[in-house]
Amino acid sequence: MKVLFVMPKIGAWATHGNHFAPNQLYAQWGAYIRDKGYDDLEVLDGTVLGLGLDQLAEEVKNKNPDIVLLGDMIHCSVGFGVLWHFNEAAARIKKLSPKTKIIMGGLWYSSMPVHTLANNPAVDYVVMGEEEAFHQLIRAIDTGAPIKDVAGVTCRVDGEPFMGPHRPLITDLDKLPLPAYDLFPMDKYVGHTYWKPFVEMMTSRGCPSACTFCYEWDQYDPRHPKDFLTWRAKSPERVMEELDLLHKMGTKVVVIQDDNFNVDPDRVEKFCLLKKERNNPIKWVSLGRAVDWVNCEKILPLMKETGLFMGVYGIEVTTPEELKKIAKGITVEQIKKTVDILRANDVAVVADIMIGFDYDNEEVIKQRYEFSDEVDPDILWVGYVTPAPNSPMWRIGMKKGWIDVDKIDFRKWDFLHPVVPTNHLSIEDLGRLGSWCMREFFSKPGRIQRIMTSNFDPLAKLCFQDVMQGVTKWEEGAVKGEAHI
Repeated sequence: MKVLFVMPKIGAWATHGNHFAPNQLYAQWGAYIRDKGYDDLEVLDGTVLGLGLDQLAEEVKNKNPDIVLLGDMIHCSVGFGVLWHFNEAAARIKKLSPKTKIIMGGLWYSSMPVHTLANNPAVDYVVMGEEEAFHQLIRAIDTGAPIKDVAGVTCRVDGEPFMGPHRPLITDLDKLPLPAYDLFPMDKYVGHTYWKPFVEMMTSRGCPSACTFCYEWDQYDPRHPKDFLTWRAKSPERVMEELDLLHKMGTKVVVIQDDNFNVDPDRVEKFCLLKKERNNPIKWVSLGRAVDWVNCEKILPLMKETGLFMGVYGIEVTTPEELKKIAKGITVEQIKKTVDILRANDVAVVADIMIGFDYDNEEVIKQRYEFSDEVDPDILWVGYVTPAPNSPMWRIGMKKGWIDVDKIDFRKWDFLHPVVPTNHLSIEDLGRLGSWCMREFFSKPGRIQRIMTSNFDPLAKLCFQDVMQGVTKWEEGAVKGEAHI
């Protein structure tokens, strides 16, 4: 049985320049089914090959796979914008290759399986679960077993979408095989135009927090959204095993895309000690909440020594009342301290604020910006609240009638376009205010000079340069609706 993992050609966020990485869902799910005996696998990456949708469909037809998988597990380059490309690719592939079974999974699809099948006739199955569900689906297709009995999978029964039983989460991530990076042209991937070869990796799943706006709610069975709150992590040894593999394959820069890589300081410290011991030279970026950065203060020199050159965290909102309302689980003091401790270790700081919560008005948004300006990260990322299925913000948007699932233009659901209004502001108002925030921040006198003359790693300065070059394009998306992807 031949399985083809298909990645359509996509762009990147306006502030990310030339940016694309190996699809982690394909790398991890591919490795799992290969470990179970399905070794006729291939990745077709339209971005790397420069294939438009029609060319991509033709190439799939030529390869004549039994199964095509479309999906992702990381939102870091185009948000939900990639869904437009997946949906279009599925339709064109099915038209040219009607016997090929098309499977979707990962972000959005896992939490919207019934809607996906009801609105995408080209799609045959949706995986709501993880690697085990994908493998069992492949096996059922291969052996002719009833698909409706496969836990963690949605299929059609008598032409109607049918959700199979819920499948429990994989609790021990160390038991998973190393991602199948050998399926990818690893020397072709690049981050922020200048970081290459480049990989975005995941070392944990789920989250111990429950932020109301988080996009990660959308990767779990809609009947069990609390699965998202179960944080599972690979051991430091297992993370280093993957990093050593990436080093052997020539990777120079890695972004650890876990929302909370540093939630366990002991785990981070052991990882860094192993990295130092093995002399692994890969430079890395980490994401985390402010509270987690503060808890890692004592080991920040070690993190820096082992290649950390940029730290990313969410300011999101800027008052104790708001932080409590969105269930962020941090304090204003921790937000401020995070910048101080990272900068003290010559680690560049990327912070983001969110605008477009249901209660936002112009005064609140401008206050949010002014606080961020005072905190003074090196790069400010302004993101728009973009409701993800299963999330509390999704439920609010649906209740208020702000979301029509059948009319979503996913090309604008990329977190950089306002897509829902607030109680006080229109979508146009949000575009204007987001643009104002970006312009005010990056035009502040002295900020550029401070960063470019700092002791930051050259990779951090190149990233700042890339972001600066994308501000105008960012504005065109937010204000004029120009698509980035």
